Amino acid sequence: MQKRSLTTILIIGLILFAIFLVSIFSFMAIVSDDDPMAGFSASGAKIAMIPVEGVIDDRMAKNVNRYLKQYGEDDRIKAIILRVDSPGGGVSASQEIYTEVRRVKEEKKKKIIVSMGSVAASGGYYLACPADMIFANSGSVTGSIGVIAEWINYKELAEWAKIKPVVFKSGEFKDTGSTTRDLTERERVYFQSMIDELNGQFVGAVLEGRQGRGEQGSEINEERLRALADGRVYTGATALRNGLIDAIGNYEDALRKTAELVGVKGKPTVVTPPKEREQFPLIDLLLGAARIGNFSPAQLPKSLSEVDTSIKFKYQWR
Repeated sequence: MQKRSLTTILIIGLILFAIFLVSIFSFMAIVSDDDPMAGFSASGAKIAMIPVEGVIDDRMAKNVNRYLKQYGEDDRIKAIILRVDSPGGGVSASQEIYTEVRRVKEEKKKKIIVSMGSVAASGGYYLACPADMIFANSGSVTGSIGVIAEWINYKELAEWAKIKPVVFKSGEFKDTGSTTRDLTERERVYFQSMIDELNGQFVGAVLEGRQGRGEQGSEINEERLRALADGRVYTGATALRNGLIDAIGNYEDALRKTAELVGVKGKPTVVTPPKEREQFPLIDLLLGAARIGNFSPAQLPKSLSEVDTSIKFKYQWR
């Protein structure tokens, strides 16, 4: 019996020691993530590469801008490559990155080069427009200059379920886009005017960054751009002919050209943001169990009215 107790104590001790070690490694990973430049030499010219991957939302904009700002203020970083592989996303989030790209280029005098992956469409193209050069593969999908807003209307479902919504509002347009009724004609005009305004901002940003660029005889101007800006996507090869990008090439081509533009000889040192810390299953399991233990059924939405059905305006290829 005593021997069994000692074995049990030993096993528990080993488990606790393993948890302690994993906790230490987790802490070290988190600390090292706080400084993306940790471990790099204090001398020598460097090129930074920031990935812009996935749907663009507020979180992505915050992360990308964090590194744009940090690398923009570091004298060791001579240029920044944005590796874009995104179908776009929220209008405001795309504009957040676009504004920071332009600021770093103009105020910090850093060369900004865009290398497009499989997709760099809509908001993914929008944020690339201020760049000094845009590279894409021949088969990259880009363009999709335009705005979209969509939502699901539950009007017929509510009628079938004999649910009757009741709304008090301070003005005619306060509940425009309601999921339980049809749009009025005035609301359609109102929404379309917002779409047109946001589209005008998109076209204006492209025109500012790309005007006069393109192959001889097909340089971008406002008339030509508006003909291109009907929401369609283009292959990299077609985008080049239309003046929407500057060169066909992969990431390595973009890197070599970037090094050439800033006078870096030989193979450049590339700085990248730190990877997100690795997941530790044991700790995640314990933390997950703790979260489940604190979860209350009261946190679940009680009806469709509590689910986020707000309308999102997007620079996104669907």
